[in-house]
Amino acid sequence: MNNHPYYKYWGKAGGQVDGQPRQYHLLPYHCLDVAAVGWFLLDTRKTLCRRLAQRLGVPSEWLRTFFSFCLAIHDIGKFARAFQGLAPNLSSLLVTANPRTTYDSKRARHDTLGFFFWQEILKPRLCERLGLDNLTMKRLDGWLEIVTGHHGMPPRRSGLLFRDFVLQEDEEAAWLFVEDLFTIFPGLDFSPLRDKSSSKRLKAVSWQLAGVAVLADWMGSNQEYFKYCPAPKDLSAYWEEQAQPAAARIVMSMPGQPETSRFSGIKSLFSFIEQPTPLQEYAVATPIHSGPQLFILEDVTGAGKTEAALVLTQRLMAEGLADGLYLALPTMATANAMYSRLCKVYKKLFSGGTRPSLVLAHGARDLSEAFRQSVFLPEPAGEEGNYDEDNHGEDAELSASAYCNAWLADNRKKALLADVGVGTIDQALLAVLPARHQSLRLLGLDRKVLLVDEVHAYDCYMQKLLDALLEAHARQGGTVILLSATLPQAMREQLVKAFQCGLGCEPPLLQDTSYPLATFCSSDGAEETHIGTREEVKRRVAVSSLDTEDDCLDVIRQAVADGKCVCWIRNTVRAARESHSLLADCEWLGNNNLHLFHSRFAMVNRQRIEADVVRRFGPDSGHEERAGQVLVATQVVEQSLDLDFDLLITDLAPIDLVVQRAGRLCRHVRDKQGNRLREEGDKDQRGEPRLYLLTPDPKAFDGEGWLGRLKQQQKGTMSVYQHLGRLWLTAKILLNDQEGGFAMPGDARTLIEGVYSQEAEDSVPEAIMESSWEAETRDMSQRSMADLNTLNLAKGYTRSSGDWDEEVRIPTRLSEVESVPVVLVVPGKAGLLPYARGEGRYEWSLSTVKVPEWEWQEAKGRIPAALKEAIEELKAETKALRWFEVFPLVEETARFYSAADGWQTEKGEGK
Repeated sequence: MNNHPYYKYWGKAGGQVDGQPRQYHLLPYHCLDVAAVGWFLLDTRKTLCRRLAQRLGVPSEWLRTFFSFCLAIHDIGKFARAFQGLAPNLSSLLVTANPRTTYDSKRARHDTLGFFFWQEILKPRLCERLGLDNLTMKRLDGWLEIVTGHHGMPPRRSGLLFRDFVLQEDEEAAWLFVEDLFTIFPGLDFSPLRDKSSSKRLKAVSWQLAGVAVLADWMGSNQEYFKYCPAPKDLSAYWEEQAQPAAARIVMSMPGQPETSRFSGIKSLFSFIEQPTPLQEYAVATPIHSGPQLFILEDVTGAGKTEAALVLTQRLMAEGLADGLYLALPTMATANAMYSRLCKVYKKLFSGGTRPSLVLAHGARDLSEAFRQSVFLPEPAGEEGNYDEDNHGEDAELSASAYCNAWLADNRKKALLADVGVGTIDQALLAVLPARHQSLRLLGLDRKVLLVDEVHAYDCYMQKLLDALLEAHARQGGTVILLSATLPQAMREQLVKAFQCGLGCEPPLLQDTSYPLATFCSSDGAEETHIGTREEVKRRVAVSSLDTEDDCLDVIRQAVADGKCVCWIRNTVRAARESHSLLADCEWLGNNNLHLFHSRFAMVNRQRIEADVVRRFGPDSGHEERAGQVLVATQVVEQSLDLDFDLLITDLAPIDLVVQRAGRLCRHVRDKQGNRLREEGDKDQRGEPRLYLLTPDPKAFDGEGWLGRLKQQQKGTMSVYQHLGRLWLTAKILLNDQEGGFAMPGDARTLIEGVYSQEAEDSVPEAIMESSWEAETRDMSQRSMADLNTLNLAKGYTRSSGDWDEEVRIPTRLSEVESVPVVLVVPGKAGLLPYARGEGRYEWSLSTVKVPEWEWQEAKGRIPAALKEAIEELKAETKALRWFEVFPLVEETARFYSAADGWQTEKGEGK
């Protein structure tokens, strides 16, 4: 019947165009649109539906039908008169606003209202209609939490006076709509819910189903496919004639899962490999087991760890154990470099003729349009207005289309949905944090190999999050590959323990301390395999100490005179800038020969600098690019970037980081002039690699004296690396115990355990250990914070599983100085424009720079009062800026940022 009261409620409303009245889409129709998308997403022929049904212990057909029915109730909260009052003048045919009910998204968004509609109105009536017992009906709560939490967070379950938001008329309309859904889903079977174990199984699968609900709602909000329909029409007719055909088209528009290729040898992936390294030979020959599994590959720089990992990935995919890959790296710079490498090989993981997608996990100019077009979600057409038009604060409620547009504009998130994603580890860690759209990230990782590079490079907080991610990925049947050149034994044991916990297995006893080493784990246990080493990557690195910055300048001056290229790694941005300024004043070094690279550049400048650094010092550089060049950098160069310097100076850092930095020293085989030698058997002609360490010698000072000298010598190092005992042990083992150098790989375990083992710690002077206690306390605090922040996945998709918040306020990293994402803008004729103007759809992302909290507080106080109102208007108009700070570069603020130096204040610290 077309005169049902539920036809008086709108579900979608467009913005006013050219003075014309706003268009709207009836609420029952939008609910059916989303249900229809879910129906096709969970096609029983698809792997996703079959796997979820298997884990739930139900037939695929039942899951498809039952979840589609639940999706048809996902927006039931919009029947609340308070919500309807957000657009009071759409049509005289709709219900009128009531002053007794006021919508307030801070108290209850429509998703929470939907769950209360279920609890207060629908569940009791449905229980009576179906004759189901209360326990069975209670098991339905989990399913309704999943679908009402379709905006990326579970709904609230308590603390709401529901009838402050609804009228009796609303309750009746909602119930009549649910009753009529039984005509669309005839024979709906609730009997599987009688099984006592169904709730436990649902909790494990609820996270993936929540991701499906988010996808369905976004796609079902696309006006290009689901045209607004304000005219009443029989629900069954709308379902068959409009909702299902439109849903079929939009799901068909999504790229299908490309067929994986067969593994036919390492040269099929990497034609340039003439002779595989021992680690690569292991990757080719080691047996592939069934089920989820963990590989930890530890080997020296130059052993081809990435290529070995990709060989394992292809073999796993060929065996049907994975459909794709997410490659997680510690920094944006390393992600950029890895993206460039994968561009050349990722298609070989799939059969010819397919179009797999590759996406970088942050805004980048050189993402091809073909890649962007191929990613999972189609662009939504049309503009849907914000629901809470009078509230532009951080709690304003966005429509599904607004969230969808924000998602698509943020390429970091799309990387987890692509067939092959490359990005920072942060994007994967958000899958186990109570941040909006977490469920879609976890769904994106499903059936993917999770490959984490530089796994040693994270602090205690991130390590705990990584443990949680490994456990979650193992629980959903995923495989993990971890890469490291320098992994302490205790860390290896903890990573294995986390993965085995996800499998529900006891962690195996790890005993092999050899190096290089491959560790394999599955539900059957663990295998440790010692890996051989090629002669050409065996080398000794001489280590010399420098006592002052003037000593560093003398070394650099001689190297430049000899036509060598040099990298000076400082531990803080402030120190890097100061050293850069010192060198800029040296008459023996031309301006075109001096470069600065750190993390506090706007993305558009950082990408330019990074590309220039790789061009000058990367694998394809030669004498002309390298001779006499000097790079002053922070930690951004120490991981994953394929850089090669003739001489390297570094501040003192923990041993694993020093070894990483040394991996950028004489990395490639070159002649005396720095040109690449590529013939088999060629030897490097630059002499013995020498690392210069700016540090006081432990032999020359007692504990207190050594600390005082370090503080005087290196500004900020003690605030960045607060485990001062590890710094002392690093200096001691490199300068004293190892006779002024180390050999790789033979000394690798000795170096790492000589700093990180309990036995080594016991030898640290008392004065230094007392100064390390604050760091120990911080580590304990970080672990506790990680435990507090991490989702309790065992509880299922529910508000009680974590303290939910917007993802920009859920940290994936902790530091002594909290960072603020700031978007730089410049004044123009049309108002405030992005700093990276002209960079297309990514210009806002490319205008972003991370700034320490205290520096931001100083800088924002310098913003002219006349511009503050314009900034607020810009943030209200631009969804991409919703959770970012905005900083205008004008005369009064210009000193805070330059393309040459990046963000700077008088006392700036950090990486």
